[in-house]
Amino acid sequence: MKRPAIILLLIILALFLQGGFFIVSEGEQAIVTQFGRPVGDVRLAGLHFKIPFIQEIHSFERRILKWDGDPNQIPTKDKRYIFLDTTARWKISDPLQFFKTVGTESGALSRLDDIIDSVVRDAVSGHLLVELVRGKDYKPSLQSGDAAVEEIEIEGKPVDKSSLVGREEILEDILARARENTPEYGIDLIDVQIKRINYVDQVRQRVYERMISERKKVAAEFRSEGEGEKADILGQMQKELKTIQSDAYRLSVQIRGEADATATAIYAKAYGEDPEFYAFLRTLEAYPKTIQNNSRMVLSTDSDFYRYLKSLKK
Repeated sequence: MKRPAIILLLIILALFLQGGFFIVSEGEQAIVTQFGRPVGDVRLAGLHFKIPFIQEIHSFERRILKWDGDPNQIPTKDKRYIFLDTTARWKISDPLQFFKTVGTESGALSRLDDIIDSVVRDAVSGHLLVELVRGKDYKPSLQSGDAAVEEIEIEGKPVDKSSLVGREEILEDILARARENTPEYGIDLIDVQIKRINYVDQVRQRVYERMISERKKVAAEFRSEGEGEKADILGQMQKELKTIQSDAYRLSVQIRGEADATATAIYAKAYGEDPEFYAFLRTLEAYPKTIQNNSRMVLSTDSDFYRYLKSLKK
C-alpha cells in the first residue's frame, strides 16, 4: 500500500474514533438519537460509544433543578387578594420520555409553569389566608383583650378554628396534585414551597386600617375597665371618708359634751360656794364683751347689770 493511502486511512480512522466515543459526566445523563429518533439513553457516567456521523448525543442534567414561578395575584377563600411567589425543585427521572415530550429544560420549565401555577391557584382560592401563613398547631401568645383580634370570619360568619388546616398540609396537597401530571414528561417533582406572600396595595391599606380599628377597640376595652376600676376605687374612698368623718364628728360631739358637762359642773360648784362673788366675776367678764369702742348702752338704774357700777360711785 502506498504511503498516501496509509495516511488517508489513518486520518479516516482517527475521525471515526473521535466521533465514535463520548463522555458522560457525573452530573449528566444522555439520550442517543439516530437520524433524530431516540434509540437509547445513557445514565451511567463514563466513556461510551456511538456510531459516528449517524448517532447524536443529547445531554441533560442529572442533578436537582430549580423552578421559580412569577408572582401571581390570587384571591383567597376569605376574599383577600394577595401576591403569591412560589418555587419548586425537580429533576429529570426519565431522560428518554423527557426528550420525547418536552425536549429541553426550557420546555420543561414552561410545562411546570402551567402545572404548578394552576394547582397553586386552586389551592389558594380554596383556603383562608390565615391557613397559608401559619401552621395548624400555631398558638398565638395573646395578652388580655387580644382575643377579638384572633376572630376569623368569612362574609361576617365566624369560622371554627378546629376545621382550619396549616400551611404544611396545603403545600403537601399542592405537591401531590402537581406530581400527578409530571411523570408523563419524565419529570420528578421533589418539592414545592411558597417563597413570599404579600397583600396587593389596595388590600394592604384596608388591612392596616382594620388592624388600627382592632387596636383601638382593645384600647377602648382597657379604658372602660380602667374607668370602672376608677369609679369603684373612688366610691370606696368616699365611703371610707364619710365613715371617718362621721366617727370624728361623733367623737368631737362626745368630747365637747363631756367638756361642757365638766365646765357646767365647775361653774355650778363655784356658784354654790359663793354666789355673790360668782355673779360679780361673770358681770366683769361681760363688761368688755358688751361695752365696745364708740358704743353706748342704755341701762335702767335698777338693772342687775348696772348694780356693780352703781356701787362704785358710792
